[in-house]
Amino acid sequence: MAETPLSEEAPGEYIPYGRRPYYSPDPLPPDASFELDSEFHQLLRDTVLQLGQLKGIGQETRTNPLLYTVMVRREAVESVVLEGADTDLEQVFRTQEIDHGQTVKKDVQEALNYERTIEQGAEAIADGRAISIELLQELHASLMEGARGHCEHPGAFRNGPMNLPPAGSFQEPFVPPASDKVPGLMENLIDFITTDQSIDDLLAIAIAHYQFETIHPFEDGNGRLGRILITLQMIDKGYLSRPYLYPSAYFNRHKVQYAERMRAVSEYGEWLPWLRFFIEGIRSQAAEAEERTRELQRLQREYERQYGREQTAADRLAMRLFEQPYVMTTDVEELLGVSQPTARRAIAELEAEGILEETTGKDRYQEFKAVDIFDVLDRPLTSTES
Repeated sequence: MAETPLSEEAPGEYIPYGRRPYYSPDPLPPDASFELDSEFHQLLRDTVLQLGQLKGIGQETRTNPLLYTVMVRREAVESVVLEGADTDLEQVFRTQEIDHGQTVKKDVQEALNYERTIEQGAEAIADGRAISIELLQELHASLMEGARGHCEHPGAFRNGPMNLPPAGSFQEPFVPPASDKVPGLMENLIDFITTDQSIDDLLAIAIAHYQFETIHPFEDGNGRLGRILITLQMIDKGYLSRPYLYPSAYFNRHKVQYAERMRAVSEYGEWLPWLRFFIEGIRSQAAEAEERTRELQRLQREYERQYGREQTAADRLAMRLFEQPYVMTTDVEELLGVSQPTARRAIAELEAEGILEETTGKDRYQEFKAVDIFDVLDRPLTSTES
């Protein structure tokens, strides 16, 4: 990287620093004009429309805890997987993975931390707090609590250098700004985020995400916090009322392109490919979130027709699966307020009907998942990709 001069359009410069120079991004807003073609303008309109439809569905999730939890939890899982965690959506619903807040796997803990942190941030914005350095530091401390990684000072900006692995084997590692430059760059970023710009809001969010990841202000957790910041900006700008969106899924599916697009901004000033990639990701994930939620709603209506009278314990349990789609016998006792034998019979009835499936293969401490619900949650959706 040191021997390769930057393009004249690059929004930053290399500064000599130890073995490798670090990259110092220019302050925001970018000194570039974005000439968007008609196709890009249509993409922006489609994205705003899709976000509006998702926001409308979001109002319905206030009366359906699973629909809301799934949206937030899917984003949490996708975000930590993007950072190398080994977990999946089912694990963060499993009773034995989560025991009154104490988890048995660090990867699951990371996902739960992400879920808690994004809800904490969304609540702060809803309460009228502005996005600020103080808020980001609070969220970082929450995000890193008990998580794996190398973060000796959660909530504090890093005080040392960093080297980020390149997206391609032919590239040198990327070195973010020296630690003494971080506070000033972050103040500029917050000013950009909180000041009305002449730039379209969605483009401004894409620019802010690039800048945050380029600064890499914390020792660890920058990717996760940067993606949380996307959602908080969406809420702040009125595109969402709660954190329903899961952009990490798109970035996870296109992780090499995600890194390459941002690197191309830094080295060549190629803003438009990055902006198009980012906006398409938001559109795609808003469409997917809407489609998946609609499927869950349809499934819930089917269950209401079949089990909604709740004449038996099995009927009542079937309906409660939309509150807790992973259960053990003790969970069913608590959910329904019944004895252990009654809970076992209810489970056995739903297992015979294919509604529940035992997942552990054990004779004791068995866990059962709601088959139809997880079919919807795990099903690949290809119609949202363009």
